[in-house]
Amino acid sequence: MKRILLIDDDEHFREMFAELLKRNDYLVIETNDGRYAKNLYLEHSPDIVITDIIMPDKEGIETILELRKMNKSMKIIAISGGGRTNAVDNLRSAKLLGANLVFEKPFENKEILAGIEKLLNS
Repeated sequence: MKRILLIDDDEHFREMFAELLKRNDYLVIETNDGRYAKNLYLEHSPDIVITDIIMPDKEGIETILELRKMNKSMKIIAISGGGRTNAVDNLRSAKLLGANLVFEKPFENKEILAGIEKLLNS
């Protein structure tokens, strides 16, 4: 079973998204902030990391940079609904700094599931 580390501070969204992933046969490790990502990555060795961009303590951009230093070939998906700035700008930055794929919230379930499969098979 493929493992996904899901990082998002919106508890309701994270729970719903984790349930979608579990129903599609993924093992999901969840956290609400990027500051826990490094330890969870080392502990669980996920196949993919999905991170929100705007979070209170350690944002997704910082998280992507930290994880990229640990593993340059790690598969990372960035997601964002905006926040203080435009979601498109946040996602463009995430892509430039190491995210393999980006999705603007709200996204279609089938699109992100297809993106996950694409990364797993690449």
